[in-house]
Amino acid sequence: MLHAVNGNHFLSLVKDDLQRIEAAIAHNLSSHVPFISNVSRYILFSGGKCIRPLLMILSARMCDCHGDHKFDLSAIFEYLHAATLLHDDVVDNAEIRRGKAPAKDVYGNQAVILVGDFLYSKSLFISALQGNIRIMEALLKATTLMAEGEVLQLLNAENLEITEDEYMQVIHRKTAVLMAAACEVGAILGNVPAEKEEAMRSYGENLGIAFQLTDDVLDYTADIKEFGKKVGNDLCEGKVTLPLISALDKSTKADHDKLKEMFMQEHISQDDFITTRGLIERYGGFGYTYARAQKSIERAKDSLSVFPPSPTKDILLGLADYIITRRK
Repeated sequence: MLHAVNGNHFLSLVKDDLQRIEAAIAHNLSSHVPFISNVSRYILFSGGKCIRPLLMILSARMCDCHGDHKFDLSAIFEYLHAATLLHDDVVDNAEIRRGKAPAKDVYGNQAVILVGDFLYSKSLFISALQGNIRIMEALLKATTLMAEGEVLQLLNAENLEITEDEYMQVIHRKTAVLMAAACEVGAILGNVPAEKEEAMRSYGENLGIAFQLTDDVLDYTADIKEFGKKVGNDLCEGKVTLPLISALDKSTKADHDKLKEMFMQEHISQDDFITTRGLIERYGGFGYTYARAQKSIERAKDSLSVFPPSPTKDILLGLADYIITRRK
């Protein structure tokens, strides 16, 4: 079975789906203003993994929806994700995105914000064409929570007093709700009983939490060539993530003060970053974060127990393994 092998193996099994998703993303990216398409393509076709639309496709298939129309709908989840990236890069003043200059550095802040708004609007327009109020409700709920997550993250910038529970609320809104919505919409398309719909939503939500927690660790430990964005970005942008929260909670007073001192510096040098990473490692911050991510992966897998064995179920289990083992 797929989930018994390396999680990366699932990529070869969804190659055709990913190609059709990318075709749908390109096909639906129409605008009377060519500049909008140019900016959108810059972020949409710059090496993203298309996990969110893939989740919708696999969820729909898991729930016995096999129509081709679902590929066009799946594109909206990549549009929504791309819109958040465009806005994030402006808010965070990011220096690199997916291994190259962020769109804001190429096209300017104003243009990037407006194109992000276009992608949000385009997503809602495509979903409205489905004529299914439950799909609209799921997307509007998700986008509202995502906006709250972005504001919460902004309010907690440089807040070393943020608790683990408060941080988990941020990543639930910022990352998990969109993956949950992708799975929920797939289940709605399949018109399955409420139990199975909730199971798919829970799978996506827990996958999203694990995805973000893994990202939090990789931001300190990954190779920039693999990761596709600047390592140490969270620290430089004043983002307090779970590895640091955990280390602050467990460190001695001397090391606690040292971590705070490093974090609060206006400019963090490479040596400062290495020292901070070493202290987080010493107090088990990375191991603790990975353990929490692993628990979320197990909850995601457990959610699928209401479904009988199938090739699609094996792929979803393999995707869960991929999330926790990826290096980018």
